[in-house]
Amino acid sequence: MVIKEACVEGIKQAQIAEQNGADRIELCGDLSLGGITPSLEVIQRVKHELDIPIRVMIRPRGGDFVYSDDEFELMKKQIQYCHMFSVEGVVFGILTKNNTLDIKRIKTLVKLALPMKVVIHKAIDDTPDILKALKKVLKIDGITAVLTSGGKHTAQEGKVVLKKMVNLAKGEIEIVAAGSITSKNVHELHEYINSGYYHGRKIVF
Repeated sequence: MVIKEACVEGIKQAQIAEQNGADRIELCGDLSLGGITPSLEVIQRVKHELDIPIRVMIRPRGGDFVYSDDEFELMKKQIQYCHMFSVEGVVFGILTKNNTLDIKRIKTLVKLALPMKVVIHKAIDDTPDILKALKKVLKIDGITAVLTSGGKHTAQEGKVVLKKMVNLAKGEIEIVAAGSITSKNVHELHEYINSGYYHGRKIVF
């Protein structure tokens, strides 16, 4: 069974994704920046209009994933807003200045997010050793998924590492493969990666 997660910006894209058969959506604002936290109004409306699960991007700005204290506080508030609207999950990632996962801050946000599902996003692709980073993620209670391209630009380029990540996770968390995955290549990639979870802007379009 293949779960298709559509990455969308706003209510119209969300509605089309659901109509086209998406199993769930990742809701973002401003995908030209790689996706940031959408407005409260958009989160509320999408939650009201859609029947499929919604995971909301928690990212205060575009650019890197090394955040100031003020930005970290904003991420906390954005997670609290998601609790208000009862979305299924939140998606975030934080790195240190050395581009390793900021485990302390991640644990703080995970605790704040529960019982929502928690996804660590492609910030993990910027770490120097992605498998080592995944091992650290697996030790944090409450994380349910990792969104990744296997450290590469696309899932096709990263498919060998993605398969290793799936084997390492052993079903404890979802390894959600991402990176130029479309309705045309998702099944071919699934045959190799065998994750079951796939993410993309064109995955059902």
